[in-house]
Amino acid sequence: MRWLTLYARSRQVPASLAAVVISAVAVWSLARDGSGEPGDPRLPALVLATGAMAASIGLSGQDLALDRTAAIRWVPRRAAHVLLCGAVVGTVLPAVQSMGEDMATTAFVVRDSAGLTGLVALGAAFSGGRYAWTLPFAWLSFSFFAPPPTNAPMRVMSWMLLPPGTAAGTWTALVLAVTGTAAYAVAGPRR
Repeated sequence: MRWLTLYARSRQVPASLAAVVISAVAVWSLARDGSGEPGDPRLPALVLATGAMAASIGLSGQDLALDRTAAIRWVPRRAAHVLLCGAVVGTVLPAVQSMGEDMATTAFVVRDSAGLTGLVALGAAFSGGRYAWTLPFAWLSFSFFAPPPTNAPMRVMSWMLLPPGTAAGTWTALVLAVTGTAAYAVAGPRR
């Protein structure tokens, strides 16, 4: 159990977990004032994206050379780390919703947390753990200000705001989750 504690500390898991919870509670308190429309996906997407960005802190260790030369198999550990990040990000919003304000369905939370976590992992594989947050931030920003999705490319680009069960949103999130987790697990964070 000691190696798990050391791993969590080296990946800044306590700090990122605190950031995930604080961001979810902050957005929940914004939703309580009733100014948002019922069924508006922007606040839940913001909570999930903020959680994924906060979890991205731990996708690189203190010393990348040490990570690459360690005598342990990193592929399963990296994949488990990404999956655990997605599970935590996906659990925080329903936990906050249990305090009274229903912001999103379970299908929406699962789809967006999986896709955003895969996007963060993809960002870590291509840009390093320090800049892994930039991909979800850019995609969320585009989704907030993009025109309504009327064609297939725009539905793919605004996948995180689409209603649950939409084929374009589900498939985009699934491709991002699988591709990001595989790229990060195999290649690790970029130097």
